[in-house]
Amino acid sequence: MKQKAIYYVIILISVGLLSCSDGPINSITFTNLASNNVSVNFKGSITDVAAGATVQLTDILKGEYEYETIFEIPSGATSFDASESCAGTFVLSAGTDILVVYTSVFQDGKYSLSASITSSESLSEDTILPNPISP
Repeated sequence: MKQKAIYYVIILISVGLLSCSDGPINSITFTNLASNNVSVNFKGSITDVAAGATVQLTDILKGEYEYETIFEIPSGATSFDASESCAGTFVLSAGTDILVVYTSVFQDGKYSLSASITSSESLSEDTILPNPISP
């Protein structure tokens, strides 16, 4: 009887350990509202996002990942620029969702691409340090 109880405990522990995961899944969504196509160099591969399209990357492990945006310049443009947020580092904790929205302006021969990035990650430090001002 004692042996059976030990076997049941071992089986329960084994099943419990097998069901453990690395945590919630992270995702990054790219929405291209710019007039031309963009491509994102992320994790050693290129993700194409056509004008007016949305692409979602899922199952990304937590960590810090660099990204770079490659974009098409419309014909007739004599100059171009891109905002600083078109390249940088994504910081992903467990269960982080990131939204990147690309927009563009084409005026007086100049094409400008911008990226707006938001994250579900809390930027508040209230959970790290107590607020010294409040009682």
